[in-house]
Amino acid sequence: MTMREVAAAAGVSTATVSRVINQSAGVDDVLARRVRKAVDDLGYRPNLIARGLRVQTTSVLALVFADVENPFFTSVCRGAEDTARRHGYSVILCNADEDIEKETEYVNVLASQSVAGVIISPASDLTDIGPLLRQDIAIVALDRRLALQTDSVHSNSRAGARNATRHLLDSGARRVGCITGPRSVSTAEERLGGYRDAVAAASLPDDPELFEYANFREDGGYRAAKRMLELPEPPDALFVANNRMLVGAFGACMEAGVQIPDELSIVGFDDLAWADFSQPSITTVRQATYEIGAAAAQLLVDRIRNRDAPPREIIFEPELVVRGSSVKTGSRTPV
Repeated sequence: MTMREVAAAAGVSTATVSRVINQSAGVDDVLARRVRKAVDDLGYRPNLIARGLRVQTTSVLALVFADVENPFFTSVCRGAEDTARRHGYSVILCNADEDIEKETEYVNVLASQSVAGVIISPASDLTDIGPLLRQDIAIVALDRRLALQTDSVHSNSRAGARNATRHLLDSGARRVGCITGPRSVSTAEERLGGYRDAVAAASLPDDPELFEYANFREDGGYRAAKRMLELPEPPDALFVANNRMLVGAFGACMEAGVQIPDELSIVGFDDLAWADFSQPSITTVRQATYEIGAAAAQLLVDRIRNRDAPPREIIFEPELVVRGSSVKTGSRTPV
């Protein structure tokens, strides 16, 4: 939709449309109302970035993240912003809130504003980046995968989950549960896959009662843990596939009076700022969050400068940080 089409619908000149959009003085109230109605009816969005600039010189990058309340994305954002600013780019942040419809709205707005590039952590496997591609906007996928091949940066989620589950088994657990994220998110499937790898390697049964898809939020972790704790034969350990669900799982354990780690040992994915200071301290799979954000921004800048280069993938190896929540009293400390 263009300003010329808005002008035609309102029966005014493009100059009048421009003055109304810019809230300039000197426009008759009747004409202004007609213009605003045409804008609403046609769904026109003025190109704020391109106003006074050519698309080729736009210096704004956008971050579209699935959940800015998650400390993982907070740290990633800092790494991306610092790197982008060193290259002369400003950064805007969009929170999709794990909502595909909200994410779609942001993608459409960013496409209409002709930003120089977008780093996106997709809310779902159904994420549509078509509007960005049609505007030839550079894209980097972060943490989660896109259906289309683009530059990408992520951790080795499967290996991290496998190591976490193996650690629980090495620490004496024999019935390990897994709480992972939504089926439509690649990291959820990868972390469940790593958990199942470790269970299979230990020659234990792949029991569907012992894993559950949740929503990557506290309430999802709480409900999943509560269900497992109420099983006739509850788990003696839990691997929880992100930090927010881990908080909910701890809440369910406290409510049920389950003692951690002696009755139930726990490992989470993504570190927590207070993990060392809780009682017990919390074993987690730590990701290089700042570095992931910095690498994504560098990939995006490189892509803007060289549009014809083949897509690149950068994979970071996560680190298992063993603390008190996963080692039962009297059990051996794994190497």
